[in-house]
Amino acid sequence: MPHAPFPSRAYPEDVVEIRLSDKTVLLVGTAHISRQSTDLVREVIEEEQPDTVCIELDEKRFQSLSRKQQWEGLDLKQVIQNKQLSTLLVNLILASYQKKLGGKLGVMPGTELLTAAQVAEKHRITTVLCDRDVRITLRRAWHATSLWKKFSLLTTLLTSLFDDTDLDEQKLAELRRGDVLSELIGEIGKAMPEAKKALIDERDIYMAEKIKAAPGQRLVAVVGAGHLEGIRRVIKEDHRDRLAEIEAIPPVSRAWKVAGWTLPVLIILSLVLIGFEKGAGAAGDLLGYWILVNGIPAALGALFAWAHPATVASAFAAAPLTSLSPLIGVGYVAAFVQVMSKPPVVREFETVSSDMSSVTGWWRNKLLRIFLVFLLSGFGSAIGTWVGGYEIFSNLFS
Repeated sequence: MPHAPFPSRAYPEDVVEIRLSDKTVLLVGTAHISRQSTDLVREVIEEEQPDTVCIELDEKRFQSLSRKQQWEGLDLKQVIQNKQLSTLLVNLILASYQKKLGGKLGVMPGTELLTAAQVAEKHRITTVLCDRDVRITLRRAWHATSLWKKFSLLTTLLTSLFDDTDLDEQKLAELRRGDVLSELIGEIGKAMPEAKKALIDERDIYMAEKIKAAPGQRLVAVVGAGHLEGIRRVIKEDHRDRLAEIEAIPPVSRAWKVAGWTLPVLIILSLVLIGFEKGAGAAGDLLGYWILVNGIPAALGALFAWAHPATVASAFAAAPLTSLSPLIGVGYVAAFVQVMSKPPVVREFETVSSDMSSVTGWWRNKLLRIFLVFLLSGFGSAIGTWVGGYEIFSNLFS
């Protein structure tokens, strides 16, 4: 049965009509911190009255936007147990970057996406969240990036937090017309093509397939301007067979698993051999050195993060053991103890975006202090592992 086209009317160039075999899609490219985009989304949906509205959100991000008390449902202990602190930190950094620019432009990030859902609900129009789970996106990007470029990626993200460059009217106008988050990700993608594939290219394919699978013949799809051309390019191609692949979190490679266990096994074997060759006293002295050289830097890292005394003690005690196991790092142990000892309050969740933009804010905000504990205690233990390992191997071959 032929599908009904959208009425012919003039929209800005950010609104693109795409005709498929069984439906027509009105693709609306938006800026995530633009009041004009919010107004445009409302206008298009109310004017066209589509069968379905597709939105560039996954369930987690939608709940985060629509629930004012979204922090109440965040279980930090569970986040740590699932080893998702790094993912949460990157999410917070990206949100803070958008919120900071949003404050300068007078509209909070994601307003146009939430508006699309609200207008659709008001007119009883079906809503489909068409974006991939942000946790999968971040983990696929992280997995695809080399160790050195992981460091470069984190540096780029952290630098964006402390960028206090004043924006003139021309720059503000450019930001209003663009998708700021996609611009940031695009810059990262130029330097790290592996990350760009997961952050942008795969999502273009994923959203295009979800839009085509949405019910109805007349659809409005609201996506960031940075995805407009990509979706427009791939939506007429059939990529259904790729969905399972790009929704999967790649497993840790066998090589990384072997590498993760290599150093601990070598250190333990070296201590055993030293015990046979030079006596139990020599091995015991080196074992004591290993405990101190791991425990002290990890404890100092936690102390520098203004951690609770129990956290500092746990970092000292855990570091010599976690350094011999790739299954868990001392940062997670220390972060868990810090959450139990000094849990952040709701107010600190609400101010985390602004606190991230200042150096002192990282120490003042108890949530951010947990991340400092995680990072600094882990960094201290890493230094201790290499220093201790060098000392043990030197004694073995001397």
